[in-house]
Amino acid sequence: QVQLVESGGGLVQTGGSLRLSCAASGGTLSRYAMGWFRQAPGKERETVAVITRSGGSAYYADSVKGRFTISRDNAKSTLSLQMNSLKPEDTAAYYCAARLTEVGRYDFWGQGTQVTVSS
Repeated sequence: QVQLVESGGGLVQTGGSLRLSCAASGGTLSRYAMGWFRQAPGKERETVAVITRSGGSAYYADSVKGRFTISRDNAKSTLSLQMNSLKPEDTAAYYCAARLTEVGRYDFWGQGTQVTVSS
């Protein structure tokens, strides 16, 4: 089964950018639909963006639409999230996840990477 490791989080000022990466191992990435999720302290986990196995389609939460871009490189077994025009409300732990079907629950999760946006 696939193992996922996120990187790229950090501290950034409002309006800045960060690029998160999720490295996958132990499985063929093209078999998995992937997604980015986030959870802020005291809040429920929310979907940020998801992408199909081929990378042909993506879905974004309204709160990040136009600012974030999800992408994948199946040959390099990497999932990315480019985050621009960051806001303090984007502060959260960000997680990548994978599932073998295009719909349904995500079965495989990374350990998370912290993103903090200062005002």
